[in-house]
Amino acid sequence: MTRTPVAPAPAASARRTPSALLGQNPLIAVLRAGRATDYDRVAAVLADNGVRSIELTLSTPGTFEHLPALQKSLGERVEIGIGTIVTTDQARRAIDAGAGYLVTPVVDLEVIDLAVRAGTPIYAGGLTPTELYSAWAAGVTAVKIFPAQTVGSAYAAHLRGPFPDLQFLPSGGVGLADVPAWLRAGAVAVSLGGPLLGDALAGGSLVALADRARRAVDIVRECREPGQTGSGA
Repeated sequence: MTRTPVAPAPAASARRTPSALLGQNPLIAVLRAGRATDYDRVAAVLADNGVRSIELTLSTPGTFEHLPALQKSLGERVEIGIGTIVTTDQARRAIDAGAGYLVTPVVDLEVIDLAVRAGTPIYAGGLTPTELYSAWAAGVTAVKIFPAQTVGSAYAAHLRGPFPDLQFLPSGGVGLADVPAWLRAGAVAVSLGGPLLGDALAGGSLVALADRARRAVDIVRECREPGQTGSGA
């Protein structure tokens, strides 16, 4: 008996791929600040030192309102996404504000569907195989393994067994020294928070921040040199 091929689900067939900027340097700097204007100097330093993707978090008051001004100041050299999204209302506001991508800490199929239908890249967070595959099947750009520190990069290799096409990025407790292992495991990018930002958002040294940003960019570059295994993007 001949079986009729099953067409892909509309969401999965509309999956957005990671941006060219993220492909250029697969690092996402995750910024959590006391107020949105605190983003400005830190984001500028990151951009000046090679970081090409910045995630602003909704735990920071005024993020939606400040996004357009920050995008204008950084121009096209950096993509800016909005994270910590847990409701469809937040997702709509982020898209309307011009977010380059959305990031969630949980798998919410309604949020994913909204982003997919809007054509906005989305990275949905989960930890278990069920959560991660559910997000992938719903059409996310990549799943966010969160909190990544809990499982380590070896977890990704186990996931690739039953889910060979799964695209992923780690977030949560990932340090600079962990970046090579995650990229070798096939991550499309790595999210870095405190280990990259340090105390810069609280008035700490921007010179030290620039040094950490350059080191992170160098680590990625070394992973992608000929003979090295880079990201699976």
